[in-house]
Amino acid sequence: FFFVATASSDAMAADLGAHEQVVFQAKIAEQAERYDEMVNFMKQVVKSNPELSVEERNLLSVAYKNCIGSRRASWRIISSIEQKEDSKGNEANVKVIKEYKKEVQKELSNICNDILSLLDTQLIPSAQTGESKVFFLKMKGDYHRYYAEIDNGQAQDAALKAYTEASDISTTSLPPTHPIRLGLALNFSVFFYEILKDPARGCTIAKSAFDDAVAELDSLEEEGYKESTLIMQLLRDNLTLWTEDMNEGDGTKIEEAE
Repeated sequence: FFFVATASSDAMAADLGAHEQVVFQAKIAEQAERYDEMVNFMKQVVKSNPELSVEERNLLSVAYKNCIGSRRASWRIISSIEQKEDSKGNEANVKVIKEYKKEVQKELSNICNDILSLLDTQLIPSAQTGESKVFFLKMKGDYHRYYAEIDNGQAQDAALKAYTEASDISTTSLPPTHPIRLGLALNFSVFFYEILKDPARGCTIAKSAFDDAVAELDSLEEEGYKESTLIMQLLRDNLTLWTEDMNEGDGTKIEEAE
């Protein structure tokens, strides 16, 4: 039996090669820490085939996480400077800072809108497994949460809806020790604590996820042990900090999942 190449098979092979090439370019951009370009490469990957492999969806997540992360850090720093200047009564400086914040806010908004559009129109509809659906719905919740940090509006409700849907699917399709389920619980609890200002609910979600995972830790395979236990540690760290905060009112750095 001999395989006879056709125009369609040749085109398919060429497309596959091009797809893999863009994935490789995204990896190079990651190593070079050129995350804006990494985002563009991964958007090409999604356009080529929106049903991403585990490696591809992780690359997509890393690209957007780093793009948004630098802007979120900038927003926090500028907001802190604004508060200090405001407390000193330096109105002229505060005015300059507010204008500068608008630039950062625009960048943040554009990144959030970009990935949310990709999620709604291509990634979530193309997700074939419970794991993929949870991964992308968690991502949707995350980027609505990032948007809510700078402009609450309707972002709170959208984040809550996405996180809730992801949680419902995760409880039926993923074990309690699965890193995606744990990461979802971690970020969902952060959402309640930071955005909705409901520390009690945040603690309940974090504690439930931690306790459920501990109960099944012995059945966890070695391959996922390190990642799962790391997220469990973050859950426990947040629980400790939040409990202290509720008792003492001392705000501390919050941990969240990648």
